[in-house]
Amino acid sequence: MPSDPVLLAFDTSAAHCAAALLCGPAVLAATAEEMGRGQAERLIPLLEELLAETGHSWADLDAIGVGIGPGNFTGIRISVSAARGLALGLDIPAIGVSTFDAIHAEHPDLIPAVPGPRGKAYVARPDPALIDLDALEQLPHAMPPAPADLARAIGQVALGRFGTEQPAPAPLYVKPADAAPARDAPPVILDDA
Repeated sequence: MPSDPVLLAFDTSAAHCAAALLCGPAVLAATAEEMGRGQAERLIPLLEELLAETGHSWADLDAIGVGIGPGNFTGIRISVSAARGLALGLDIPAIGVSTFDAIHAEHPDLIPAVPGPRGKAYVARPDPALIDLDALEQLPHAMPPAPADLARAIGQVALGRFGTEQPAPAPLYVKPADAAPARDAPPVILDDA
């Protein structure tokens, strides 16, 4: 009889760096650190600490579950690229899970919602959208759990998809990035010839 798969789940879609290690339905450990910046530098050391705390190594992993958003544009790219790189290096699947799916797994009768920028929220109804918080308050909704619990929920949803054909994780962007083009003129490229 095959043993339960070991799955490492993580998320950096908001002002946090969160991770959970699951063995089948059992949550072996979960952790989170609040941070507005620095997720790219902190994610891999956090994952290594979580593995060490539970007596596991990268070689023990059967799959990776990763939060794909919606949320912070850069944060989503950090976790998705890390998951894809780890999956490639470890030769295991990476399974993308939206925050909407993680919320829905725990609150199937409510509309999943995620805090957004400037007094708005991302909602899944039926297509993802960005709406005013005032409009959200009129809807039966559920917001994301605490970051460590979100990582756990992402892991549980990913385990439910383990063993099925899954596309490579990709960011879930509901709106375009807030970045603006540079105001300065681009540098002049000199030709050596």
